[in-house]
Formats: sequence, C-alpha cells, structure tokens
Amino acid sequence: MEYLDFEQPVKELMDQYQKCSLVGDESGVDMKLACSQIEDKIEETKKNIYGNLTPWQRVQLSRHPDRPYTLDVIKGIVDENSFLELHGDRNFADDPAMIGGLAKIDGQSVMLIGTQKGRTTKERQYRRFGMSNPEGYRKALRLMKLAEKFKIPVITLVDTPGAYPGLEAEERGQGEAIARNIIEMTTLKTPIITIIIGEGASGGALGIGVGNKVYMLENTWYSVIAPESCSSILWRNWEHKEDAANALKLTPNDMLREKFIDGIIEEPLGGAHYDQPTTFANVKKSILANIKAFKKFTDKELVTQRQDKFIAMGQFKG
Repeated sequence: MEYLDFEQPVKELMDQYQKCSLVGDESGVDMKLACSQIEDKIEETKKNIYGNLTPWQRVQLSRHPDRPYTLDVIKGIVDENSFLELHGDRNFADDPAMIGGLAKIDGQSVMLIGTQKGRTTKERQYRRFGMSNPEGYRKALRLMKLAEKFKIPVITLVDTPGAYPGLEAEERGQGEAIARNIIEMTTLKTPIITIIIGEGASGGALGIGVGNKVYMLENTWYSVIAPESCSSILWRNWEHKEDAANALKLTPNDMLREKFIDGIIEEPLGGAHYDQPTTFANVKKSILANIKAFKKFTDKELVTQRQDKFIAMGQFKG
C-alpha cells in the first residue's frame, strides 16, 4: 500500500508491526504482546490523523492511487456478473473516460454511469485520467434516456478532475454537451442518485451530477475548480493550493452545511482503500434506500423535487 506524506507515522508503525511479526515467526519467540501494543498504537495514530484532516489532505486522499474507482465500485455493489456495459454516443465515438451500463443491485435494475480513471500509465492515458470528451457526456445522456424509457433508476458515480480541456473536445462542443446534460437531467422522469466517490470538479462533475439525491463519500471533494487551478489563477503558481482548498469549502462537511449535498457516506478509518468491501456495502445501502423511497414518487414529483433542490441552492440579494 502507498502512503501519503501525512500518513508517514502510520507507515512507520506498520513497518514495525511487520518486523515484529517476522521476528516472532523466524525466532519462535512469543511476540504477541509486543505486536498487539503496536496494533493499538496504529489504531490510535490513525484516529488522530484521519480524525483531523485538513481540506487539502482530504483532497489528497480522494486521489489516493489505491482508492477504488468507478468500475471497482460497480463490481462491488452489483449482483454477480450483472453489469452490462453499453458503448457509444451514436454520434461520434465511444469515450472510455465515461462508462455506463445496465446492472442489478439485489435484483433491482439500475442504470450505472460514471467517470473512470486508470491505474497504470497506459490505462490513465486511455481513460484520460477520468476527463470525459463531449461524446462521453452524450453517451451518458443516451443511457439516461434509455433508463427513463424503461423506468429504471439512474445511479451516477463521479470521480473526475474535470471535463477534458483538449482542443478536440472544444471542437466537438464540450460546453454544449455538458449544458445539454444539465438541462435534460432536470426533467428526466426517473430517479437519479449521484455519489461523489473521488474528485468532483467543475462542469465535468455536474454534467452527470444533477440528482434527486447527491451524496459524497467521506474523503472526497466537490467544487467548481481544483485547488491547484484556483491557486494558479489567484497566485500565478500552485504553491498556495492548501490555502485554496481551505477557501473553496470543498469537503463533504462544507457541502452538507451549505445544503449542496444530501448526505455523507461513511468510509472505513483511513479511507475507502483500507476496506473496500465495507465502503461498497455503505454505498449499496444508500442507493437501495433511496430507490425504495423514490418508488412512491410520480414522474412529476420526481422532476419537481429535483428542480426545487437545485433552485434552492445559493443565496441571492435583490
């Protein structure tokens, strides 16, 4: 497992624990007490570190290389072998940065849509680091419309540093594609549940983020701009990214306080990568609870609830 800079005390204790176990195995000496004391120290240290994370540290955790990505989450929450990925926007191409398809969660049919990053260098290039082109947003909209036709709930999983900023994306109408998705999602006649599972940046996130309910995993962020980009605009360099993270109010607690999201999904101590099955169980529980609740809504009530939710955001002075 990789450790971030602020996690080094945990790494040092984990190394001590491994050495303690190794000495016991090789020498035959009973090291259970010593190892148990180190385990207790690890738990205490983790609570101290992860219970007092700064906004920038939470941003770092959301980008942890071992953190589960969209396809990992899908595999962890759907019924075995039930995910059928659908491809293409029926206009230009298939976008590997935006994935989607039909699946079942405890027998309930759903349409899953999300941004997918890559782990290896080759895969990161293929997925463009989770930054979608216009055809990705158009594919997502096509799948949403398909779900609406068959009255299937839509689940969107957001983990993107933003929409792809390349020349070809602008040539094919990046802004129009995102704007179209936002408009269409406000009137979609089926439940939409959005979960920020990693990074939620800018229009790249909002293009699949207009949900009846919007949730964030505990160690994620959601903002109009990334801290580094904000720092580069205001201070002309990236050195003030921590100050920018503080000022942007991008953590789940900030978002919940301002009523931009509806809830925070708990992660295991240390982050989702420490115990992925527990993370998946928490996500699955939230999804199923919301699907059950929205079954009581009519099409008109679904649309009205979603629109009222976003219209109520922000403060305005006459």
